[in-house]
Amino acid sequence: MIDAAAVRARIEAAIPGAQVSVRDMTGGGDHYEVEVISAAFSGRGLVDRHRMVYAPLADVLGGALHALALKTIAPGE
Repeated sequence: MIDAAAVRARIEAAIPGAQVSVRDMTGGGDHYEVEVISAAFSGRGLVDRHRMVYAPLADVLGGALHALALKTIAPGE
């Protein structure tokens, strides 16, 4: 299990200046819905954006973090 604050902190550290919101979808601490708004996403495709968010969570994906629903947005979209 990883708490929402830890998920948010990891993403914010990896994507400086990002606005990150995290919602626990089941209450179990292993399924999260994450919205990230960042200028770093400008000009990048959806797969690249998702990779940027997954990267700082790689060590817990498939273990403590079972599911991650992502919404990645560049400012102005």
